[in-house]
Amino acid sequence: MSETSPIPPSSTKSIPLSKLIRLLGPGVMMATAAVGGSHLVASTKAGAIYGWQLAALILLVNLLKYPFFRAGVQYTMGTGKSLVQGYDGMGRGYLWVFTGLSLISGVVNTAALLLFSASLLGYFLPFSLSLPILSGIVVIACLVILIAGHYKALDGLSKVIMTVLVIATLSAVLIAAGKGSVAPADFEAPSAWSIASIGFIVVMMGWMPAPIEISCLTSLWLKSQCKEQQVSPQSALFDFNVGYIGTAILAIVFLSLGALVLHGNGTELKASGIGFSHQLVSMYASTIGEWSRYLIAIVAFFAIFGSTITVIDGYARALAEAQSLLLSKPVGQRAFHHGWMLLIAVAAMGIIVFFSSALMPMLDFAMVMAFMTTPIFALLNYKLVSKTDLPVALQWSKKMKLLSWVGLTYLFGFLAVFIWWKWLM
Repeated sequence: MSETSPIPPSSTKSIPLSKLIRLLGPGVMMATAAVGGSHLVASTKAGAIYGWQLAALILLVNLLKYPFFRAGVQYTMGTGKSLVQGYDGMGRGYLWVFTGLSLISGVVNTAALLLFSASLLGYFLPFSLSLPILSGIVVIACLVILIAGHYKALDGLSKVIMTVLVIATLSAVLIAAGKGSVAPADFEAPSAWSIASIGFIVVMMGWMPAPIEISCLTSLWLKSQCKEQQVSPQSALFDFNVGYIGTAILAIVFLSLGALVLHGNGTELKASGIGFSHQLVSMYASTIGEWSRYLIAIVAFFAIFGSTITVIDGYARALAEAQSLLLSKPVGQRAFHHGWMLLIAVAAMGIIVFFSSALMPMLDFAMVMAFMTTPIFALLNYKLVSKTDLPVALQWSKKMKLLSWVGLTYLFGFLAVFIWWKWLM
């Protein structure tokens, strides 16, 4: 498929399940990008602090964001263009806003994920290295894989990481469920529905299942896949659904771990993501068995490493596409992509070396920004799909339109509540 040509009508024919599975790619990569911050940290903390109270909200947020993430697949398969190109078509101002937000999010998120990865890497190394050196090792490994292997390397690595993570996490939950809750019978959990909980809920929802601009990254990964494989609307939507529904299920699985192992056991939760990542490894080990501690540390490392490598690649692709459009140069130049990967990596390392003490406030800022921009990107994605002449198989159905309207009402409504709580209360 060319970069600007829609899929041919013949590709909408039914495809065997075995082939659909072989075509899994961008959806799994989206899931890999999502599990790092929102799942390993936010979902587990939600279960550890509030028990099962936020389970329904997590599922609701995933449901209400579904149409807007799905829009990336619909638009790209129907037009051959990425969502970034779609934003440019709606107006240059939209593209500038997207570029600025993506640059900030890409650098801050990469810095945070690099620190998490470095911390977990140091957990099982037989010798001691400083976090900046460990972060440098991780970022160099990411760049080598991405520059040498491109889409195929990222695709294959994402599938391996997600498979191992799912097996390990489900095993831990089943064992923990067999042991039962550790909370005393008279333990009273804090309420998740108080004013004091709004800050935590906002952070969790901003990154659940991922910042909404990840839909643009999925769109770009899908374009790359289409250059190397024959992709149909059916296979693309199947891939997306597997990845998206998988992230929602994993979010509940991680919440279950927090609720079963940490909720009410008297353990003080670490405030920093690095400290909590070590706590998470100990939680797995206490559930599965001490013999599994280093195995789980390796699994957790590769989960965060997978998020790191997909974030670097995805944001670099988006920024390269935006740069090509802003400069009116041919879209898809590999030099732009590699240049942005290097810039994001260097800027993230700069934050780690010189501003590591301010990393968690910056990460919180990125999460809040993701929450506040979610309704805007959701509306943009909805308008793009609604106003574009797409093949019938890729158009909004009546049910999907209704879900989109409910989702937009919910997202803008909760944004108003947050603004009132943060600045007006």
